[in-house]
Amino acid sequence: MRILVSNRKASHDYHLLDRYEAGIVLQGTEVKSLRAARGNLKDSWVDVTKGEAYLCDMHISPYNFGNRANHEEKRRRKLLLKKKEILKLQQGIQEKGLTIVPLRVYFKGSYIKAEIALAKGKKLYDKRETHKKRQADRDIERHFKANR
Repeated sequence: MRILVSNRKASHDYHLLDRYEAGIVLQGTEVKSLRAARGNLKDSWVDVTKGEAYLCDMHISPYNFGNRANHEEKRRRKLLLKKKEILKLQQGIQEKGLTIVPLRVYFKGSYIKAEIALAKGKKLYDKRETHKKRQADRDIERHFKANR
């Protein structure tokens, strides 16, 4: 598995609950651009409408050697999920007030997949608590390495 694009801020801004793997419907120049790691998941989200899931605001730069058939940079891209998975995502959004966040885009064999997660937004004090815990873990690790 080769990771092409990742959303590193997702775990900082959200409590990640359920993770799903989805295929993405892409155009040819988008695939070539992603192979060159020219994509960005920052500020992107997943929208579920009419029983279909779409990846919105994912930026894929135009392919350098593309011609007039080059793709739009921030178009909606359809995600390929099973109906049961889409229903679970819809229920999470409607009932619990959760959101769907894309985590990473990667190759699995010759296919490009997206990992998405049902997530709950963190409050500011949650983010501070996570930062404090991570810092304490680093300090403990440094202490053990120094005493070896």
